Amino acid sequence: MLQDMTMSSDRPSILKTMRRFATGAAAAGALALAASCSGGLDALDPSTDITPKLAREIKSRGFRQEDAVLVRIFKEESELEVWKRKPSGEFALFKTYPICRWSGKLGPKKKIGDRQAPEGFYQVNMSRLNPKSQYYLSFNLGYPNRLESALGYTGEALMVHGACSSSGCYAMTDPQVAELYAMVLKAMKSGQRSFQVQAYPFRMTAANMARHAGDPNMGFWRNLKQGYDAFQRTRREVAVSVCERRYQFNRSFTEEPGDPLGACPVAPGDTNLTADASTSEETVLESRMTAHAYVDGGMHPSFRAQLKRYGAKRFAAQVSTTKYPISRPDAALADPFKPTE
Repeated sequence: MLQDMTMSSDRPSILKTMRRFATGAAAAGALALAASCSGGLDALDPSTDITPKLAREIKSRGFRQEDAVLVRIFKEESELEVWKRKPSGEFALFKTYPICRWSGKLGPKKKIGDRQAPEGFYQVNMSRLNPKSQYYLSFNLGYPNRLESALGYTGEALMVHGACSSSGCYAMTDPQVAELYAMVLKAMKSGQRSFQVQAYPFRMTAANMARHAGDPNMGFWRNLKQGYDAFQRTRREVAVSVCERRYQFNRSFTEEPGDPLGACPVAPGDTNLTADASTSEETVLESRMTAHAYVDGGMHPSFRAQLKRYGAKRFAAQVSTTKYPISRPDAALADPFKPTE
């Protein structure tokens, strides 16, 4: 039996429930996925309730089940964080999940079929939750968002879902996405109208920004870092506006920008954290320009080690009950971020 797929030491009890649904599932085989991760109705009918085990974990860490949630995703580290809001209004980290599979490379998604997992700021409401996903359970990020649409980016149905199989989505294991789905559903049923998802290429520290200096996406990433820094400072959901072809964070506009590509309106008492975004500028500029060769997305090292040890077929059976095989296992075993001279 494989060890637990979450950062917790206990294997999620939902695996026992999953096996009941696995009886009639088709054998995993080679299957070409569509350009998006859209999921229609399937025979699976997973529970969307918070399990007693998860309820105990939430309580033991000082949270309530109905507390609002916020999600942060980091590609290079292959990690997804769930934050829950305290009575003070500040968010605190509840749990970090290793991501089982994501596709593409570091950088934003720009066009349909590029197999890129998106980067940016997204709001997920109740209508974007899919309890009948082919990929066990899923929620739609809402790509393209307002900025991406204005820039002409194309694509649809970019998800966080189960099945550990990705063609542009962030794929978790079935037990992981069952926990995620149950938590966000409970929060929204308790009054949270939507939850924010912040998707980053990596943890946006000065060292990481310097390490990726020379990447053609650096201008976009500096913009993302403004939102990252704002959340790091306040631990509150960042207010996101769009103008001048970029995200604007926590700015007190006299009116909401109407044109994502046009000039920003006046913002008296501007709280935009531009200074925070440039704190590592000198470090970035002084670093050695390093190119990175991308193989095909990423997989958390803990999953990569188990995939190597157990093989794709046995590993797939442990992480999912769906019909989809692990995405391109040979590529998943490679290091996707090996520097080149």
